[in-house]
Amino acid sequence: MSSTTAGVGDPPETPADDDGLAASATTVTTPDTDTAAADSPDSPASSTARTAPRSWRPLILRLHFYAGVLVAPFILIAAVTGGLYALSPVIEKFVYAEVLTVESTGAAPLPLSQQVAAARAAYPDLAVTAVAPPASSTASTRVLFTDPGLGPDELKAVFVDPYTGTVLGSETSWFGSLPFATWVDVLHRDLHLGEVGNLYSELAASWLWIVALGGLFLWWAKFRSDRVRGRRARLLGVDRSVPGRARTLNWHGATGVWIAAALLFLSATGITWSPYAGEHVTDLRAAMSWQRPQLDTDLTGDAAATEGAHEGHGGAHTGPVDITGVDLDQVVAAADRAGVGAPVEITLPAEPGQAIGVAEAAKAYRLTTDSAAIDPATMQVTGTVDYFRDYSLIAELADWGIRGHMGVLFGLLNQLLLLAVALTLVTVIVRGYRMWWQRRPTRGSAWALGRPPLRGGIGRAPRAGVVVLAVLAVAIGWFLPLLGITLVAFLVIDLALAALKRRSARGRQAV
Repeated sequence: MSSTTAGVGDPPETPADDDGLAASATTVTTPDTDTAAADSPDSPASSTARTAPRSWRPLILRLHFYAGVLVAPFILIAAVTGGLYALSPVIEKFVYAEVLTVESTGAAPLPLSQQVAAARAAYPDLAVTAVAPPASSTASTRVLFTDPGLGPDELKAVFVDPYTGTVLGSETSWFGSLPFATWVDVLHRDLHLGEVGNLYSELAASWLWIVALGGLFLWWAKFRSDRVRGRRARLLGVDRSVPGRARTLNWHGATGVWIAAALLFLSATGITWSPYAGEHVTDLRAAMSWQRPQLDTDLTGDAAATEGAHEGHGGAHTGPVDITGVDLDQVVAAADRAGVGAPVEITLPAEPGQAIGVAEAAKAYRLTTDSAAIDPATMQVTGTVDYFRDYSLIAELADWGIRGHMGVLFGLLNQLLLLAVALTLVTVIVRGYRMWWQRRPTRGSAWALGRPPLRGGIGRAPRAGVVVLAVLAVAIGWFLPLLGITLVAFLVIDLALAALKRRSARGRQAV
C-alpha cells in the first residue's frame, strides 16, 4: 500500500487482545515502558503470546514497521523522482519547443529524403542511423546521427522543418529521450551515481510490493476488528472524528488502499529495470520464451530470397545498401501496407545486406508496436512483427506494463495518473513517519522515538504457514537479491536488539 502503509507504528499487542488487534481508532499515544520484560520468555506477555490464538498480524506488523522506517526513505526518493519523470514529456514540449514544433503551412511536407538531405548537409561528417517523420502537422522531423563524440547509446538528433527543409537545431538523444528527460530518467534510476545508485531503485522496487500487501492486510484486519467490536469501521474513507495519531492512521491507511494497485504495478514493472533482480527477470523470460520478438532485417538468408521471388522480384538484394537514392516515403508506404501505422521510426541499415526497419512509434492509446523490414532495392516487405500474432501474452503484458510505467501508454492521462500516485505515496510515507513520532513517549527524553511492535510474531503465526513462508522467503530472496539481503539484515538487527535488552534486564535484576 505504501512504503509505510497502514499499521506502521501501531501500539503493541496486549494480553487483553486475543486477536492481536490492540490498535483502536481512539488511541493517541502510548507511554514508553520498558519492553525488556515483554521480551523475556518468562514474562506474562510472552506467556500470553504463546496461548493466544495464532495470527499473522504480529509478524506482518513488525516486518511492516521495519520496512516502513528503514526502506521508506528509498521509496520516498523513488516517488519524488518518479513524479518528476512523469512530468518530463510535458516539460520537454516547452523546453524544446523551438525544435519540436513548427507552424503548419497547409502545404504538403517535403519528401522525407529531401528533409534527410538537409540534415546531412548540416552534419556532413556524421552518418544517419534513423529517421522519425513528424507525428502531427505541427511537429518537426527528427533525423538521428551517430556521433563519435557522444556517449554510449547516445545519438545526435537533428530537427528539420518538414515544410521548408530548414534545420531547426540539434539535441542529444538517448533511447528517444532529449537531455531533460534523460537527466530525470537517470535521476530516477540511479540518482546519477552509476552502479551504486542503481541499488537504491532496486531496493525500493523490491520492497514496495511487500509493504503494500502488508499494509493492506493490516488495514483490512483493523477494519474487520472495528466492525466486530461495533466501532466505526471505514476501509476507503477517513474517520475525521478521531484525534491525533488515530486520525493520522486513518489518513495513512485509507489513502494507501486507494493507490495499492498502482504501487503493486509500479513495483512489478520497476523490478524489470533493476540490475540484479532484472537479470533474473530477463533469464526467466528467455527460459519461458516471453521475450519481445525481434524484427529480422537480414536480406542474405534463404527466407528473404524466397519471399522476394514469391513477390516476383527475383530474389533478395545482397549488395551494399546505398540509401542516398532511396525514397523514404515509399518505404513508409510499403510498411503501412504491411500494417505498420504512423507515426513510425525508420531505422536505416547498419551494414550492407540489411533491410530498412520501420516500427510503430509510441503514441497515446496505441497498444501495438508492429514493425516491418523493407528491401530498399525492391521496396518489398521481407519480414514483419505483428504484435497480436507474434507476441506471447506475457510479452504483451510486459510491454504494456513498461510503457505504462514510463507514462507513454495513455499519453497525458497516463502521466497525470503517475504524478497523482507519486504525490499520494509521498503523503502516505510522511504520515507513516508522523505516526511513529506521535507514538513517542510523552515523558523522558525529548529525543525519544516510538517503540516498535512487540516481538514474538513468528511464534504467534500459524506453524504450517511459517514453514511455507520460510520457503517462499528463500525463493523470493534469491530472485530479489537486495530484498533477501536486507530482510536478513532486519532479522539480525532485531535479534541483536533483543539480546541487548535481555542482557540489560538481567543486569537490572542482579542489582
